[in-house]
Amino acid sequence: MKKIVLLLATVLGLSLVSAVPAEAHRDYKRVAYFIQWGIYGRNFHVKDMDTSGAAAKLTHINYAFGFVNADSECYSADPWADWQRPVPAEQSVDGVADEPGQALNGNLNQLKKLKAKHPGLKVLISLGGWTGSKHFSDAVLTPESRAKLAKSCIDLWLRGNLPGTPDGTGAGVFDGIDLDWEWPGSEGAPGNVIRPEDKQNFTAFVAELRSQMRAYSRRAQLTAFLPAAAAKIDAGFEVAKVFGLLDFATIQGYDLHGSWDPITGHNGNLFTDRRDPNAVKFSVDQTVRDYLSRGAPARKIVVGVPAYGQGWTGVTDPGPRGDGLWQPATGPAPGKWAAGSEDYKDLAAKPGKRYRDVRTGSLWLYDGNEFWSYDDPASLTQKALYIRLRGLGGSMMWSIDQDDSTASLTTALYRVLR
Repeated sequence: MKKIVLLLATVLGLSLVSAVPAEAHRDYKRVAYFIQWGIYGRNFHVKDMDTSGAAAKLTHINYAFGFVNADSECYSADPWADWQRPVPAEQSVDGVADEPGQALNGNLNQLKKLKAKHPGLKVLISLGGWTGSKHFSDAVLTPESRAKLAKSCIDLWLRGNLPGTPDGTGAGVFDGIDLDWEWPGSEGAPGNVIRPEDKQNFTAFVAELRSQMRAYSRRAQLTAFLPAAAAKIDAGFEVAKVFGLLDFATIQGYDLHGSWDPITGHNGNLFTDRRDPNAVKFSVDQTVRDYLSRGAPARKIVVGVPAYGQGWTGVTDPGPRGDGLWQPATGPAPGKWAAGSEDYKDLAAKPGKRYRDVRTGSLWLYDGNEFWSYDDPASLTQKALYIRLRGLGGSMMWSIDQDDSTASLTTALYRVLR
């Protein structure tokens, strides 16, 4: 296996990576986010993770998102989706509909059924996200508020004391907590509260939450989602201390460029592109190096990968190489769910010429007007080999509903990281 992996690494342009024995690290994490709101317009349900084959190839599902308020309390962003909606038989993991009067319904009951079918699967509640991080800074401001927030999150999501239900109704659904504060000490969504002391307060909250979680259960897991940009890392995270308290952390390996940029670029390139004209040159490898140099242990770094693409329109100048890369655009390309964004399953069928650069681990589609940067099974195989050869902790996908009906992206990662 070692010779095969090293040979593939060379073929795929990974010769600059310091190879480690393939046998040295077996406990790979294969994480995917399940979005709470996907049951609506996207019509993607917990059952779909099972029927696609994805659930059998994952170690962790992060359920996105629970929110935090300024009073240091965890709360559900959508109780109807979480535990109130009666799930019909055709959407149920075991084919059995929720019955009238049962206490636990919705996604949480389906996740419980999924875990029963896949006993090794862990499910974590993710707190925050882009739209739910506004009050994190307020909630962790003092020792008292940090203790209150930790207790609230454990009571709600781990002990399962869901509002309007008997105590413990949701117990056994979640195996831990994932912190998705975007971002301590630096700008996230407009209107987020930001303080210079967020950096130290984040560490203090992780320590408090870890302490209370250990008192609840020694097996409960604690993870966090961390940013790609070095400036955001340094503004908000005491890396060595935080990693010492976490089971592992997932790092942002996407949105390195997007339709907010005036020129096209890579959504999640593995290595730095020498053609990149930007002053700051992003790549997955650079982000990994940034965390390692700040004291993160390699085995706790789980690399985020996208199941979607970033797209630009009005890219009428193909550039000197005719591929549209690093060329001016007029704005975000039309997308099914949001401008400038499209799911892998839709991009895979989109017409246009595709370009692949194994030196940077990138793929893009260009049709003379629209430019889409995304990952496919081949590019994710390259990233998985990188993770393996670097001795990193595994992969994380945002988000599982964007993979295709046969879990092609999930499968590509699983084949290497198992």
